[in-house]
Amino acid sequence: MTSLVYLCARPQEGAAAAEYESFRSAMRLSEDELERWDLVRDPLPADASSRWRGAVVGGSPFNVTDPEETKTDAQRRLEASLARLADDAAAGRIAALFTCYGIGVATRALGGEVTRAYPEDTGPTPVALTADGRADPLFGALAHRFTALTAHKEGTATLPPGAVLLAENDGCPVQAYRVGDRLYATQFHPEPTGHAFTERMAVYRDGGYFAAPDYDRIAAKVLAASLSEPPRILRAFATAF
Repeated sequence: MTSLVYLCARPQEGAAAAEYESFRSAMRLSEDELERWDLVRDPLPADASSRWRGAVVGGSPFNVTDPEETKTDAQRRLEASLARLADDAAAGRIAALFTCYGIGVATRALGGEVTRAYPEDTGPTPVALTADGRADPLFGALAHRFTALTAHKEGTATLPPGAVLLAENDGCPVQAYRVGDRLYATQFHPEPTGHAFTERMAVYRDGGYFAAPDYDRIAAKVLAASLSEPPRILRAFATAF
């Protein structure tokens, strides 16, 4: 149990490979130090909480609020795996950081509410730490206000019982929270550089996150954004766990 693992929730292999590299680079880890596991094709191993000391969960074109009858078998298996990870992390058996799509699965699995009422446009958005965020071991060293990248169709309406709100903004009130001392979740993407995010935008250009003709305008805003703070969360996670 010496390495961390990136858990892939993206069916698009190219986007998944790029997301892994973004996480690995932001965490300053070698390939030996950050393993990869594809949850779209393989369920979470039964021994995950003893095999790895911690896990980071990437984004996905899936939505936890998709009607159950429209979900594929792969999505249902993936969400069951992430729900088990959330339970294990909340119980302190493994450290986990859920991002974007992952926060929705963790929120629902732990008894919170996810809604389509808080989507955010693709691109940079302001994020502010709460008082608890400013005192948090992972978030506390960040600037109290910073810019992060978002692209999502759903958000947390009600925190899971016992969750501590760490970051917020006006468009999506729950930007980050912690459960216990080993489960973290962010609505924003902490891992990509601006360049990596624009490449991801190209993959999902027709995915309903933004109007395809607006790609160049949004990409310019992304590339101009200062994104110094979000990767620091990942470096802190890799160091702490």
